[in-house]
Amino acid sequence: MTLTRAATEKDAEAIARIYNEGIADRVATFETEPRTPGDIVRGLRERSPRWPTVVVERDRRVIAWAAATEYRPRPCYAGIGEFSVYVARDVRGTGAGRAAMEALVEECEGRGVWKLLSRVFPENEASRKLLAKVGFREVGTYRRHAKLDGVWRDTVIVERLIGEAAR
Repeated sequence: MTLTRAATEKDAEAIARIYNEGIADRVATFETEPRTPGDIVRGLRERSPRWPTVVVERDRRVIAWAAATEYRPRPCYAGIGEFSVYVARDVRGTGAGRAAMEALVEECEGRGVWKLLSRVFPENEASRKLLAKVGFREVGTYRRHAKLDGVWRDTVIVERLIGEAAR
């Protein structure tokens, strides 16, 4: 059975493990340094209660997570969140990412967020397909957005209006 819920500090080890798989795979983030459970706990504390992190559990095991963070500190952007979503390698393609994103959108809507956005590597077809399925649209490409392992990488910008802005 698959369950989605708000992340707690007890989930930090699983979230770090899944995030570190994404870092190692080099297709989902510019980050290169592995995260510790302590790093995750600090992030949960800093973002809470405004910005949610959700996890997906299957058979009592956390298999995916998604989180929103502040887009910009200016008050006019208070309802825009940047998001991340990561799925454990061994369950990719089984619906865990979709469950995580649907739960994140619901949590964000309940907190007055009106837009979620992110950037995705162009070659990360699985992520781009997932996000399209849950209502995100691609709005452009940042060329040479940053370097990963010394190589310039482009990113595709995705967004979804939610809550009041979507009506």
